[in-house]
Amino acid sequence: MKSGLAGCTLAVSLLSLSLFAPAVRAQTHQDPRAQQIVRTAVSTEIAADRDDHTRWRYRSTVRRAEGEFVYEVVETDQGSVKKKILQNGKPLSQADLDKENSRIQSFVHDPSQQSKQRRDSQQDDKRAEEMLRMLPDAFLWTVKSDTPDATALSFVPDPSFSPPSMEARVFAAMAGQIVVAKPENRIQSISGKLIRDVTFGWGLFGRMEQGGTFSVERRALAPRIWQITESHVHIQGHVLLFKTISEQEDEVKTDFRPTPPSTTLEQAANLLRSEPSGSLSAKR
Repeated sequence: MKSGLAGCTLAVSLLSLSLFAPAVRAQTHQDPRAQQIVRTAVSTEIAADRDDHTRWRYRSTVRRAEGEFVYEVVETDQGSVKKKILQNGKPLSQADLDKENSRIQSFVHDPSQQSKQRRDSQQDDKRAEEMLRMLPDAFLWTVKSDTPDATALSFVPDPSFSPPSMEARVFAAMAGQIVVAKPENRIQSISGKLIRDVTFGWGLFGRMEQGGTFSVERRALAPRIWQITESHVHIQGHVLLFKTISEQEDEVKTDFRPTPPSTTLEQAANLLRSEPSGSLSAKR
């Protein structure tokens, strides 16, 4: 979603993979005040996202098993353009930079690629909002701490919750914490952990291993405008009998700058083309 909500449920989506979550043991009672805080935060986020038309340029540092990659990203009303700048701490070679520029130009001049990106983004937004709306009722909530700046709330699965989709059933195997920032009632962070294995077909066709974790951090970039600045996903398992699943990814976003509303994809590509390959290394 535009305000960065998709990342709050991204890890939940990754964990699900059409798996069936088994029932969990009976949990503690629901704290009505804590549940209402979450309900208010969810409503606030959905309304803020609806009104957010900002676009940003930022740096994304992604760490995976195969290495560390730094990208420069420019958002526009027509889509986002991304260029790899560094790999494992080193600037790209001229040949690799030429490949990146060629890929970007292909995207800028290919309506089908742009349409696919928009469809994928819309689907992510829809999934994020649907799962966000489920948060207050899918868990039992308690206030963990309360300060003038923020309220931390812990959650465990609510055994009475009936998941409306296969994806939502992963809720039945998660526990974690949300921090709601005051006074805006914005979700500042969310983290969770699989408290038991998640299986599909009694484990014959899929299993996500207990202990998998995710976390998302967000911050305000402008009044009422929040964006994800960090996301961490670490899960392990397998599906379809033998295929191993490993989602090990950490992403940190920095150096946010507003993109003018009139920026076109071609202008975004030109901005990235003018970015010197080594210019980010001094900023890290």
